[in-house]
Order: sequence, then C-alpha cells, then structure tokens
Amino acid sequence: MWYYEKKLQYPVRVGICNPRMAKFLIEQYGGADGELAAALRYLNQRYTIPSRVMGLLNDIGTEEFAHLEMIATMVYKLTKDATPEQLKEAGLGEHYVDHGKSIYYHNAAGQNFNMGIQSKGDPIADLYEDIAAEEKARSSYQWIINVSDDPQINDSLGFLREREIVHSQRFREAVELLKEEQSKKRVF
Repeated sequence: MWYYEKKLQYPVRVGICNPRMAKFLIEQYGGADGELAAALRYLNQRYTIPSRVMGLLNDIGTEEFAHLEMIATMVYKLTKDATPEQLKEAGLGEHYVDHGKSIYYHNAAGQNFNMGIQSKGDPIADLYEDIAAEEKARSSYQWIINVSDDPQINDSLGFLREREIVHSQRFREAVELLKEEQSKKRVF
C-alpha cells in the first residue's frame, strides 16, 4: 500500500544543539495532538467513511507519518551532540535515563503516548474531529515557532504548520461534500 521514498517531505536543518527545543518538539511526536495521533486517527476512520472521502483520509494519514519522520529528525539533530547534563538542564533527564538519546513517544511533559483514537463512525462527526485535530496541530506548531530562535528549525516548522492548514481545508471541503450528498437524499 505504501511506498517509502528515502527522503524527508521537506528538508530539516538545525542551527545548533538545543535539547530544550527538542523537548518542545516531542509534543508533536508523541502528544495527543501530534503527528502519530493524527496518522492513526485518519487511517482508522477511513474504514467507516464514504468511499469518496476514504482516499482523503488515507492520503492525509500517510502524510502525517511523513511529518512524524520530520519531527523525529529534528529531535535527533537537536540532541545528538547534547551531554547528559544538557539534557537534564533542558528537562529531558528522565527521558535520558529511560531511553538514552532514543526518540520515544511521549509528550513534552513526559507522559507516554496514550491516545484514544477518535472514531465515531459518523462521517461528518469524524471529519469535524479531524478539522479540530489539524487546527490544534497548527496552533502547536505556531507556539513552538514562537519560542524558537532557530530560523532553520522555524523554516521546517512553518512548512508543517502550513500543511496542517491545508489538511484542515481539505477536511472542511469533505464535510461540505458529504452534507450536500445527505441533503440530496433527504425526502421532504
């Protein structure tokens, strides 16, 4: 079903070693509103959504895995040269003790990934959930950009933020399509 292209969706460049920024980015890796949660949500919901919209969920869910790979790359690059003391100072001491410099699915506060997949089985309800998920991710990316002073990281984060906007727009279009179809089926 998937073909893996051996390159990132968008280049990831890092100016300096910055474990503190890595800690913030981990939110988008293993947080409830992060890329893994989105990918799993959309790929799960596609089974109970009309076929006209199924491809959209499949495409966006797959792209979310590409975003997850970008976040992992950023976190790795931001921490690969960090000392244990720098990791501790950045609030990643517990992470380092449990996982070394390995990237692990948890949020910025250190809580392990534990996402209840939102899937109601009602296409419009699910798509509104998806719109909300994309808008939450967009805002998280903006807030991370707001606390970053690395223009190279901000470039990649800006790309990710813009993709969340596009995804939200596509889900909004799908809602309107399904509403239109439903209104044609109603008998008055």
